[in-house]
Amino acid sequence: MAKLLARPTAAEDDLLAQYRTVCTHFDPQRVELIHGRIVVSPMPTGLHNNIIALLLFQLTGFLMERDWRPWTNIKLFMGTQTDRFIPDLVVVSKRPRMWGQDEVYADDTHLVVEVVSPSSVNDDYHDKPAAYAAAGVPLFLRIDPIKSTADLFALPAEGAFTHHTEVTFGAGLALPAPWNLTLDTAVFNDAEPTEDQPG
Repeated sequence: MAKLLARPTAAEDDLLAQYRTVCTHFDPQRVELIHGRIVVSPMPTGLHNNIIALLLFQLTGFLMERDWRPWTNIKLFMGTQTDRFIPDLVVVSKRPRMWGQDEVYADDTHLVVEVVSPSSVNDDYHDKPAAYAAAGVPLFLRIDPIKSTADLFALPAEGAFTHHTEVTFGAGLALPAPWNLTLDTAVFNDAEPTEDQPG
């Protein structure tokens, strides 16, 4: 059934126009629209990339069994007059519903992952969980190497997640059905790459 969309206000039109302009000047894969703010994210660090890699090592067998896809650098479609988030990792089916070519419907994902960085703490803790729940993301995993914690949010209803589990790195974190998989968060303790010092 078609959904009747609210007409954007002049302010929303202006913000979306500014967002599109910024996307033409920067790599659009790094530009997000978060709670009325245009955010250009820095390139991911080695630590960030290692955490995603260590997570994927644990998920890959299950993803291959299900023929699911791990995607990076994809926007979540949460409505025409709403935010534009680019999670660090999104797990989708083989042929997910798309809005255009670069936005996947948030409620057609299997898992959305954010890795917290110093520049994203407020967004990852305050703005994104509520927005993901409102958009129907079924499972949201937040990995925070600053606090050494992993949080799993599940069962979105009425704009909020109704289930939340937090563990400290080292504890197992169980993903619910259909995953039925326990993540080993201890591996994230050793994710910081070695940095060479100049001469």
